[in-house]
Amino acid sequence: MKRDLLAKSLAQMGSKASAPTETPPKATEAAPRSLKSMSDVLSQVSAQSAQEVDVHEIADSEIADRFDVAEGLEDLIESIRTSGQQLPALLRYRRGVGPRYEVVYGRRRIAACRALGIKVKAYIKEMDQREALISQALENSARLERSFIEQALFSVKLEEQGFTRAEIGDVLAVDKGTLSKLIGVARDVPTAIIYKIGAAHDAGRRPWLELRRLVKIETALSQDAAQSLVPDVGTPAEKLNSLIESLQAAERAAKIMPDPSAKAPSPSLLTRLKDAPVAYRAKGKRLVIEISNTKDQGFIGYVEANLEQLYDEWVKKNP
Repeated sequence: MKRDLLAKSLAQMGSKASAPTETPPKATEAAPRSLKSMSDVLSQVSAQSAQEVDVHEIADSEIADRFDVAEGLEDLIESIRTSGQQLPALLRYRRGVGPRYEVVYGRRRIAACRALGIKVKAYIKEMDQREALISQALENSARLERSFIEQALFSVKLEEQGFTRAEIGDVLAVDKGTLSKLIGVARDVPTAIIYKIGAAHDAGRRPWLELRRLVKIETALSQDAAQSLVPDVGTPAEKLNSLIESLQAAERAAKIMPDPSAKAPSPSLLTRLKDAPVAYRAKGKRLVIEISNTKDQGFIGYVEANLEQLYDEWVKKNP
């Protein structure tokens, strides 16, 4: 099933690459060009035969997309022991001293083979860092094993490597709105807190979005204080939920006993939109929006989710 998913992904990429274009691509269309080139690379990889490689000749990648390759590894070890390695890993040649190869994807398969003391089956390809990251993202998206927060951190790593959001959305198979949420969570929630919680495969995105909200509010605890609230025991999902409950309790307490130094804008200073339960005040570098109707409070989240698009539109009009 996983192999079929990956094959389908590669086939789709290949079909994009072979489609004729009527006009030359614009400079802003970097994503389609890079993905078309990767289609050729991945097609070559899938067409070649896997080789058996000594695991001591393989170095890990600088950019990992999983928190802990050892999580649930015993099941994979037993599967390979019983039935052999079904899916080859992908390696690329590396330069300099040390191991001859670097893993592109298949870290868990390599770890399992290392535990069994056997060689790993792998494709080997000459690839640069950009090609390696795209193929890593495509393969793992096809296998559907990456948790929400792992995908969020990987999205940020791809962006820091110079990938456009259009490219990241394509290789991770997510829409623009979802990608914005992924990157927002990874950038706003301190990395130390994320890693203390763990991958939380069963958590989904809602708890992480709530955690992001809680660490951004004006009465939020410091990073050290919030990190100390993460339990040392329990599953990652349990740790995440426990932290959220603690921060929500702190939020409720802050509302009951507000900071006397904090000055909220007077309702009389807000400008109300005509025939709408929306009021706002812009002063200097700050913009305050207030919703008076409970059923329309989702508008605040809508504005937050579309801030990047609004900013991009403003930049285009004010170069």
